[in-house]
Parts: sequence; structure tokens; C-alpha cells
Amino acid sequence: MAITPQWKDELRARITLSTLVMRSVKLTRAGREWKGCCPFHDEKTPSFYVNDQKQFYHCFGCGAHGDAISWMVDHAGLQFMDAVKELAAEAGMEVPAPDPQMAKRAEQRASLIDVTDAAQAFYVASLAAPGGKAARDYLERRGFSAKIMAEFGFGWAPDERQALPKALSQFGEDMLEGAGMRAANEQGERYDRFRGRVMLPIQDARGRVIAFGGRILDKRDGVAKYLNSSDTELFDKGRTLYNLHRAAPASRQTGRVVVVEGYMDVIALANAGIADVVAPLGTALTEMQLELLWRMVEVPVLCFDGDAAGQRAAIRAVTRALPLLGPMRSLSIVRLPAGLDPDDLINQQGKAAMEALLSRPASLVDTLWEFERDAQPLATPEAKAGLKARLMAHVETIADPEVKGLYRRELGDRFSAFAYPPRPPRAPYSPPQRSQRGPWRGAPVPPPGLSEDARARLSGIMSGGQRQGLLAAVIAGLTRFPKEIDRHAEALSQLARHDPKSAPLVESLFELAEMLDSSPPSAICDSLGHPAPPADIRYAFLDEGTSTGAACEELAEAVSLLVERPALEAALAVTIARFDNDPEGSFAEQTRLRAQLMTVEERLKAFGRRKAAPAATGDNSAPAEDIG
Repeated sequence: MAITPQWKDELRARITLSTLVMRSVKLTRAGREWKGCCPFHDEKTPSFYVNDQKQFYHCFGCGAHGDAISWMVDHAGLQFMDAVKELAAEAGMEVPAPDPQMAKRAEQRASLIDVTDAAQAFYVASLAAPGGKAARDYLERRGFSAKIMAEFGFGWAPDERQALPKALSQFGEDMLEGAGMRAANEQGERYDRFRGRVMLPIQDARGRVIAFGGRILDKRDGVAKYLNSSDTELFDKGRTLYNLHRAAPASRQTGRVVVVEGYMDVIALANAGIADVVAPLGTALTEMQLELLWRMVEVPVLCFDGDAAGQRAAIRAVTRALPLLGPMRSLSIVRLPAGLDPDDLINQQGKAAMEALLSRPASLVDTLWEFERDAQPLATPEAKAGLKARLMAHVETIADPEVKGLYRRELGDRFSAFAYPPRPPRAPYSPPQRSQRGPWRGAPVPPPGLSEDARARLSGIMSGGQRQGLLAAVIAGLTRFPKEIDRHAEALSQLARHDPKSAPLVESLFELAEMLDSSPPSAICDSLGHPAPPADIRYAFLDEGTSTGAACEELAEAVSLLVERPALEAALAVTIARFDNDPEGSFAEQTRLRAQLMTVEERLKAFGRRKAAPAATGDNSAPAEDIG
């Protein structure tokens, strides 16, 4: 059974050591660590510490020390392989099957480290040689100090196709190619992968050289500005963060880790004295890279350039992180000024300007809200509804139920404040005295103080000219009982959000209500000198013979039914839209929502029939299409 160091590193990364230890030992938070009484010897004062970031426990009393595997061996009494199997099952990993070749491959990886170490020495020597003068001049123009150049291992790859086999003759072609140093074309001709580039070693968490990155000195058509090693037995770009072995110790001092877009940005910040910085390697942040970051700090700071590409990179990182969020596990975002990268900002404004930006990052939820809000114009109700649908689609990707609920509420509140801002106060409307008015003839008319749109909308309702469905009846009912408008304002606002066709009528009703003196107990139309809208015998709250209390209760039931159906339809639409990403969960949610919709439809029909009961003759129940 071959358990490689890389496999054990991934296993440890997937296990939270404090959670494992707390199953049998009481621990309490102590800064960035956990402490408790040591289980390996008797003590009254806690001297046993667990550090999740460093992935080990340590007792200052008896010296007990180890990781998750040794905990299962030393404390639980398991054999090594039994401990590995149990932890792997908990982490969702498969234990490597018995393979006699695994030991050989591990030996080969160790040999590949010899290749990359030798290549690094060759590149450093080439930079110092006469042929490296152009590269030295370039690095000097960039302002990199000799100390930084030595620390980060700058080198130079000569612009030759066969430089490495000559310099590293002790290694065969297969090993050079296996380490990612050589490649072959379609004709089978092998050549150096890196040529005419400033070279930087890429190191693992232990500081070993596992790959390289190279940058051209001058822009050339058809030539990539940056080139990284391809994936090898040593190097997996999706599981590696550049500069991690230097940034991790610095992060423990600052309590922060900064993620920038490229390794030259890392070096520029290090050159300015900011050491807790890492970068992905030519790809968007992966789930494994996020796990590496969260092992260092709870809220890493992502720093992106201020151009459109930087904005796209930020939202890609946000959407990749959303499913992985948890309590005290998030991201914060810094956007640099437009047109500037970290090197430009430091050169133009100094280190203090960069530190000021890093000290005031935007939260993940702020970044998500601002990105979707600014993604397209929001001049129409439909566009605003699209904004909410996009926000809720992001929320649905969050796995943690508590975080998901809080994001749904936070983004919902922001959307409501944006889409339904408070109206400015209006001057009170003073209706003319009845004695000043002549006898009324013709259809009732809304008060003249209303806007033309509101007057036109409400005129149709109050005169009976529009189809008298449930919406029209509710609007007419609320004009008869003005004190009920405030009671149902939230429900009516929700109706306007989910049913754009109803929004103009709801807005007109709110506009009318704001102009009224709420003290008179009479109906709105009567208080303005106009007769109330005609009664509809299907609805008791429009029947003059129904008492005020009973009518208001029936009106409340009508409002509830009116709001419930479009809300369910909107939720169903969002669920259908995410079917491709989560077929099983979406189908179950669709089934539940459709069942609720059928129940509401039956209640609507029953409501119409019940309100028709007082009719003197005939069947006055409304058809289903007239109910809402």
C-alpha cells in the first residue's frame, strides 16, 4: 500500500484537526488556536494546543506532538493504515490501491526534484553570465532589489532550443521532459520549453522547486507574455499557490493573506515590504487553492486590477467560493484604481497607498451585489426583476444553510431598498367642500391631485370599466377602506415585485393613499366627494350590506390569495432556471412548488364561489381566469 506525501498532504487539508480532537477532548478558542487539558497525561492547567492552520497538536507539558493521522494512532489506538482509511472515509477520499509501481513513481518524483533544482541553478548562472545582461537590465528597470532577486531566485533561460541538454547532461531526455523542462513537436523533435525568458522557480509548501514560470522581455506577436510549466508528477497548477512557503509564515504575523493575479505582482509587493502575498498560476482560483487560503486565515483578501479583466476575475473567484462558504469562512475583495496593477500603484503612490486599500477591502456580499447591480441598465421593472433573479441564483449555490439564509435576507433587503425606495412626502390634499360641488353625473373620477397615469389606472377600476377580477376587486375594496392600505402595504409591494402587470395599479393606490387624511372613517371616494365604486356581488367586501369588520377580514383574505400565487410562480421560475446545475434538487423543489400552486388555485376558486353565495339568482361564481 503506497501512501505518498502528496496524498497525505491532501488528506490533512480536508480534515479540520480541532474538530477531530474535540470529539474526545474539550477545547476552547485561544486566539488563532484551540487549547485544552492534554489527553496524554494528567494536568489541571491546559497546556495542550491544536493549530488548524499548521495542522498539528502540541502539548507543552509532556511534548506530545502530531497531526490527524498520528492522533488516530496515538489517541484512538488504531494501526497506521486503519487510521488512514478512517480519515479518508471522513474526507471523501479513496485510499490508493496496492500498487508496486507507486514506490517507483515516488522515487521518480524525488529524482525529478533533482532535475528542477539543477535547472534552477543553471538559470541563475545564466542570468549572471554575459548573455543575461538584457534580463538584468529589465529587472533593474522594474526596480527589483538585489535582495529580492536572490530571494525569489530570478534566472534567465537562453534563447536556444538545446541549452538544457548541454547544461544538464547528467539527466536523460525522459527526465527533462518529465520535469516539464523539455517538449516535443509533431515531428518528434525535442526542444527547451523555456527560451529567451526571465525565469522564476515555482516552489511547493516546503520550498522545493517543482516548476517554473517565464516572462518575455519585450512583447512579441504570437508569443505568450507568461509561460508556466505544464502539469507533471511534481506540479499541479490547480493545487499550487505561488509564494505559499514564504507567505504562510508572514501571514501568521499579520493575520492576513493577500491574493494577487500573477507572480510578478507578488514580487512587486514583496519588493515594497508586503510579504503575505500569493498568486494562482495562470488559472482562476480553484477549490483546493481556496482551501489552502482558508487554512491560513478566515477571510483572505483578493486583490484584482482595476480593469474589466480584473472585474471578471473577481466575480469568477466570488462564484467559485460561494458553494464553499461557512461560518467565519469568506473572502474580501480589493479593486485597484482603473488602469493600475500593484506594481504601478506602488511606483506612483507608494506602499502606504497599497496598504490603505488592503486595509479597507469590500466584503464578498458587497462585491456580489455591486457586480450584479451594475451588470446592465435597470430602467424597467423587468430588468429589476432580472437583477433579483440573478442574485437569488447565486444564493442557491451556497451549501451551508445558515449562510444561505443570511445571504438571501441580506441581498433581498438590498434589492428592496433599491427597487422600492421611500417616496418623498407630498403636501396634504384638501378636497373641496361638498356644498361647493354640483350634483355628480357620470362615472366616478379619482381626485385631480393624482398624476395622469394614476388617474387613468384608477378610473378604470372605480368606474367598473376594467374586468372585475380579484385584483380589481381588491383595489376597489381598499378605496372603500383606506385604513387597510397600510395594513397590507408590504403584501401589495410583494405583489408588485412578482407580478409586473399589477405594479402600476399598486403604485397608483399608494399614490392615492398618500394624499388622504387618514382621520375620517369614511371611504376614500366619499371623503373626496366622489361615490364609492360599484359593488361586485361576488365579493362581500364590496357589498354595501356587509359590516365593516367582516368586509375588512374578507378583504385581508383576498389580498393574501392575490399575493401568494405570483410569489410561488416566481419561485418556480427560478427553480426551473437552475435545473441544469442541480437536476435532482431542482426537480424536487419544482414538485413541491407545483403542489402549493395547485392548492392556491383551489383556494382561489373556492373563494370566488363563496363570495358568490349571497347572489339572489343564478351562478355568479367567477371563472378561474377572472379570479386573479
